Amino acid sequence: MTRTDVIIVGAGPTGLMLAAELRLAGVRPLVLERQPHRRDTPKAGGLGGQILELLRYRGLLERFEAACTGPRPPARFPFGGVHLDLTQLADPPLHALPLPQQQLEQLLDDRAGELDAEIRRGHEVTGISQDDTAVTVDVLGPDGPYQVSARYLVGCDGARSRVRDRAGIGFPGTVYPEVNRLAQVTLPGTVTVLANGDLDVPGFGTISAGFTRTDHGLFGIGSSSGSQSVSLYTIEDENAEYDDDVPMTVPELQDSIHRVLGARLPVAEATRLSRFTFKARQADRFRNGRILLAGDAAHLFPATGVALNAGLLDAVNLAWKLAADLHGQAPTGLLDTYHAERHFAGSRTMLHTRAQVALRRGHDAAAEALREVFTELLTDEQPLRRMGALVAGTDLRYPMPGSVHHALSGTFAPDLTLHTGQGTTSVAELMHAARPVLLDLADRPELRRTARNHRHLIDIHTAKTHDRPADALLIRPDGYVAWAAGLDESPDSATPELREALAVWFGTPSTQGEA
Repeated sequence: MTRTDVIIVGAGPTGLMLAAELRLAGVRPLVLERQPHRRDTPKAGGLGGQILELLRYRGLLERFEAACTGPRPPARFPFGGVHLDLTQLADPPLHALPLPQQQLEQLLDDRAGELDAEIRRGHEVTGISQDDTAVTVDVLGPDGPYQVSARYLVGCDGARSRVRDRAGIGFPGTVYPEVNRLAQVTLPGTVTVLANGDLDVPGFGTISAGFTRTDHGLFGIGSSSGSQSVSLYTIEDENAEYDDDVPMTVPELQDSIHRVLGARLPVAEATRLSRFTFKARQADRFRNGRILLAGDAAHLFPATGVALNAGLLDAVNLAWKLAADLHGQAPTGLLDTYHAERHFAGSRTMLHTRAQVALRRGHDAAAEALREVFTELLTDEQPLRRMGALVAGTDLRYPMPGSVHHALSGTFAPDLTLHTGQGTTSVAELMHAARPVLLDLADRPELRRTARNHRHLIDIHTAKTHDRPADALLIRPDGYVAWAAGLDESPDSATPELREALAVWFGTPSTQGEA
């Protein structure tokens, strides 16, 4: 029987991200994927939200940007049949990267391979059992059946997760009776894209940019003047079941547009065609014993543009905690914080995506009034900024243990420019290695001494920064602030608070000598 540290079931984006993060932490994952090759069926069309900052903190964002299929789009995003137009903000809290899922999976596959993660494609998990010490799986590979065991197993196997079912984890929620079709197409020269983004269609007339609501559904256009490449979107109520592995076709898209609008829209070429249904489901627990869930296996959201962000952040949150456990360095309860934090994050995402359902699906005068009021609110900077941060996940603040909390505790660490004796660096650069960091911004030797016994686990840095937000930051490998010292906070309070935070997140160290 083969043995490894962690079995990951599913080689989609979440599984590949988890494999790479585990390798950074010195853990040997084995990724088992039932499909023999990466899927060609288009799904997500890009990344957006907090995951872009995390990729930058890992030193990967430039690589992902180089693989983009086009320039970054303007900061204008659909939200329940209306738009969040963040272009009026100098520093929008939400950005997107146009990167089709096939290219994204290739990048993540390459990253996992560079870090020497083992990925077996065409290997289907047919059985799972666990006891107090290990998980054992039955696998059917190209050369026949075999078994493999590990300390933990993570199901990253999607919405119809077999791992979730075999672990007996509930997946409550709602299925909405609607089918969404999304496409990036090039229109023939007979269709004119007007300066305001409207389409002039021969034999039909003008189709307005943005969203058009009819008695038969919702139609959306995203276009720019002078370009024949546009995004098209339809929503219809249907009770049909579609196989996710059967790709949508151009005629299927055109038929849907005709049903919604009554228009026949000619299409020259399609670069992306995807179809999906909307579900609002979240696993009632992300862990059962030695089996854990991440990505679509753990949650499904009834809106576009958020699932990848959530799944990849699941992987980053989980990896360092699993690694600490496997290395015998995890304090009691550390692994349980994965469910506590990511279920909380999923609930925040579920909040705004369900709100989008209410905006999108209403057809009466009251629903129209709701959309009008919501749109008016978004003309003001503060509500617009707040909604953008909610969708991006940049407003997330994990609940932290203890009774005293700095404003930065539980938030993603700000990327400060840092001046050290060796030159200029940044918080983002310090996080490339995915290790915890104690960052002393006020030359507090008593805080460095307090962390010294954790120096085999934590990188300790002293630096200066302009307009420092705290005297010191304890940053977890996932980029979130575990603890922060207030400006000029007395040693009598800062030192015991840091000691407590170190114990909560990194355990009580064995003494390695005095500082």
